[in-house]
Amino acid sequence: MLVTGATGRVGRVVIDRLLDAGVPVRALTHRSEAAATLPTKVEVFTGDLTVPESLDPALNGAGAVFLVWTAPPQTAAAVVERLAAHVRRVVFLSSPHQTPHPFFQQPNPMAVLHADIERLIAATGLESTIIRPGMFASNSLTWWAPTIRAGEVVRWPYGAAETAPVDDRDVAAVTARTLYQDGHVGADYVLTGPESLTQAAQVGAIGDALGHRIAFEEMTPDEFRSLSKGTAPSSTVDMLLAAWSTAVGQPAYVTTVVADILGTAPRTFRQWAADHATAFTEGSSPRRPRPAPAS
Repeated sequence: MLVTGATGRVGRVVIDRLLDAGVPVRALTHRSEAAATLPTKVEVFTGDLTVPESLDPALNGAGAVFLVWTAPPQTAAAVVERLAAHVRRVVFLSSPHQTPHPFFQQPNPMAVLHADIERLIAATGLESTIIRPGMFASNSLTWWAPTIRAGEVVRWPYGAAETAPVDDRDVAAVTARTLYQDGHVGADYVLTGPESLTQAAQVGAIGDALGHRIAFEEMTPDEFRSLSKGTAPSSTVDMLLAAWSTAVGQPAYVTTVVADILGTAPRTFRQWAADHATAFTEGSSPRRPRPAPAS
């Protein structure tokens, strides 16, 4: 199995889950020095999605690929064509842009790219599985950890907006299972956490994990735009604000896919916060929060 995005928050754990299952693993990295962070059992290849021919050594002899698109869209067609020439199947990390919930229906350039890649994969006849994680629990590390580490009040827009954060580890476990287990060809899986929580409640859960209350104050959308200037594209900021606005007063979209595939309940946001509590007390020095994608 070839894992792209091998050092990312999902790909790195996919590698561990595949190794746990006794599956031989190849990793594609953009930089050769990244090999030092991977287990010694992993066969590491250097390649670049913007240079499709650079993928050939990693693809030769591979049976399946976990594809995480981390490049501009221009080479997507050429990369998918190369995948089809070398491997039998692909598991693609996409987004829930087809989900009939307003939170996921906001204009989103990344969702457009994902939809285009899905069409390219379908056109090749590759055996495929589409993985669509909702809001990642780990987004809170980008959004709120710097402020919490600084001991400041968390100020954020649409505190009443409800999402169902999914643990990265559950996304990776499902992905690994679909790579090595039969029965998932043609499947389209939307992955969420087990419960709908407001953003303010998520901050409260982090406070519980740390053993103290974290104050939360509502921020206006214009304040959020000003705070985010220079740290994220305006299209991403507008998409997030629109998504959160539609999620106020409406329960989040929740699926049972993680439990259905793994046979165990997905981790709750409280579990995730408890397991990552030190990230909110240690690490890099405080900085302004930077918006992350909704999925």
